[in-house]
Amino acid sequence: MRFLSRSTRETEEFAAAFAEKLRPGDVIACRGGMGAGKTAFARGLARGLELTDEVSSPTFALVHEYTHGNISLYHFDMYRVSGFDELYSTGFFDYLEQDGVLYIEWSENIEGALPAGVITLTLERVDDDTRQLTIEGERF
Repeated sequence: MRFLSRSTRETEEFAAAFAEKLRPGDVIACRGGMGAGKTAFARGLARGLELTDEVSSPTFALVHEYTHGNISLYHFDMYRVSGFDELYSTGFFDYLEQDGVLYIEWSENIEGALPAGVITLTLERVDDDTRQLTIEGERF
């Protein structure tokens, strides 16, 4: 599935519509450089999952939990994770057992730990406002 977003608002709207297709236990492995729109996509996911939490980048916390709705969203930032011990300390493996959706920024840093059936989201910067979003996975 591909989508060309021409604004942050369009990215969020696309993510909200995409969220309607998600099920508890889904894992989204997100890839994209700085400023690609990863957190904007997370805001849209939360809205689409009917969560009322305020979404922000988990850069310093490593994980934010958004639980005020029907399906929880666990938003990870793996930018600074550089090994299995660090990954383990985030509680990542425990979250895989939860009944929510995991959204993992900088997922390429933990590729070997991602479960089977992961949904891959790639955000590519085209210009200052435009992003190419590509979603791949068994159901998409």
